[in-house]
Amino acid sequence: MNRKQRYEYVLRYFREQMPEVQTELEFGSVFQLLVAVILSAQCTDKRINQVTPELFRHFPDAKTMAQADIEDVLEYIKSVSYPNSKAEHLVKMARIVAEKYDGEIPSDMNLLLDLPGVGRKTANVIQSVAFGKSTMAVDTHVFRVSHRLGLVPEKADTPYKVELELVKNIPEEDIPRAHHWLLLHGRYICTSRSPHCKKCDLSGVCPSAVVQDRP
Repeated sequence: MNRKQRYEYVLRYFREQMPEVQTELEFGSVFQLLVAVILSAQCTDKRINQVTPELFRHFPDAKTMAQADIEDVLEYIKSVSYPNSKAEHLVKMARIVAEKYDGEIPSDMNLLLDLPGVGRKTANVIQSVAFGKSTMAVDTHVFRVSHRLGLVPEKADTPYKVELELVKNIPEEDIPRAHHWLLLHGRYICTSRSPHCKKCDLSGVCPSAVVQDRP
């Protein structure tokens, strides 16, 4: 099976199994989505969903968070990874959004990247989930699954290179969902340390599947 055939097989599988898919982060606005995605770096969505309700109760939008001290935000996110730097990023981000964009999160990639705490992955998530753009966010799950399934060559050794390969080979209309397909597959099936190859319906075409686990 060549790479083109593998893409066709994998995408057909996901279209049939997960026609409707979305982020597992819980949010009520684009601002809240951005806060949740910033917090989710090196942390689980489950943990973020436990933290954000109380955080959003006190700081529901950019204008209210812009008025907060870093210590005020830190109080609600102590249980996430790197809470000090994330609290600082959130407050600084909120102040810029409140002052420059009247509290509205910009959709432009470069403007997003100028915000504190926002890297390319986060910007791609916001563009895709909030604004419906065909952007591919590559986190650790997407990076790992893309390599294991043989969707990208070994030389695609950075998230950006993986992003370019995926965008080049996945139809534009599938790209927003494909991020979630690969992410969720990596989170629940193709896990980092002990992938569940025996339970994976893609093991028959996966070059990395553990042979003895195949049905």
